[in-house]
Amino acid sequence: MTDDRIAFVGTYTDGDSEGVYTVRADAEGRIERLGATDAGENPAFLALHPGDHYLYAVNEVDEGAVTAMELDENGDLERLNQVVTGGGADPCHCTVDATGEYLLVAHYTGGTVAMLPIEDDGTVGEPTTVVEHEGKGVHPERQNGPHPHSIQPGPDNEYAYVPDLGTDRVYVYELDLADGDLVPVAEPSVELPDGAGPRHLDFHPNGRHAYLINELDSTITALERDPETGSLTVLDAVSTLPEGYDGDNITADVHVHPSGEFVYGSNRGHDSVAAFAVDEDSGELEPVDRVSTRGEWPRNFAITPDGAHLLAENMDTDDVVTFAIDEVTGELSAMGDVADLPSPVCLQFRD
Repeated sequence: MTDDRIAFVGTYTDGDSEGVYTVRADAEGRIERLGATDAGENPAFLALHPGDHYLYAVNEVDEGAVTAMELDENGDLERLNQVVTGGGADPCHCTVDATGEYLLVAHYTGGTVAMLPIEDDGTVGEPTTVVEHEGKGVHPERQNGPHPHSIQPGPDNEYAYVPDLGTDRVYVYELDLADGDLVPVAEPSVELPDGAGPRHLDFHPNGRHAYLINELDSTITALERDPETGSLTVLDAVSTLPEGYDGDNITADVHVHPSGEFVYGSNRGHDSVAAFAVDEDSGELEPVDRVSTRGEWPRNFAITPDGAHLLAENMDTDDVVTFAIDEVTGELSAMGDVADLPSPVCLQFRD
């Protein structure tokens, strides 16, 4: 029996990257590179199939595509197929619904979200639906149109949630698995403050709360979720930055700790991860820690399935840095372990 875990790292391939990397993380969170798989250009964000046999990567390029890969028991990958997503340029995020029937894709520049069927052999088919967002926000450059930045199935797999950086909204869709469709619910979106720039979303294990990181105003918004209707209500928002900081910053990723007791968010510019304690009753957040990622531009980060470690992916310094998580306070301590990986964007642990 081993405590080692296999994980996969998506990258940008405009430099030294060879594609999607397979790595091993030991019980102390140390990362060892095992191999690389050619998954096309810019296989940035990754999603694992719930059956644990397939991996999917968005190809963040002008004619957006996704690449399907099969993985064996050792974590070795074999490319299966690649299809155009039909949603336009720069797909930046993907997830698989809980049944494993559909791949959900958000297109930042294309302004769309799409559903693509997953066949029995793990390959991806042509999109069954592409939904185009409309509107814009107050930021003259970043919000001149819709920019869906992620798409996340809800805890019950009945709804899908789409933070749209360009319109300052989180859109809510019913997941119609019978027809492969995204159907707006009765309350189809929740509004954020002007210029917030919602980016990524993660759900609390209780299913009643969600946490949204906002790229442009460097905040995390706590949300209450109605499981019956799928609708979201804003509870509160906290800054990811220390008081008095006046440098440039945009946030990137947000994750809820497996225990549900803590929430973490990453800063690019300040180059840090902020930690928050979750109020068990209200779901609101209280700052507890903020640490440097020991590198530059932490595009994303991952928490090990056992909740013991956080791995920060510093895109601009080509490394992944491991931090220990205090199980009582949620505070982070750098382990001194740095794994060299070119342009890391997304790290996903195999179940």
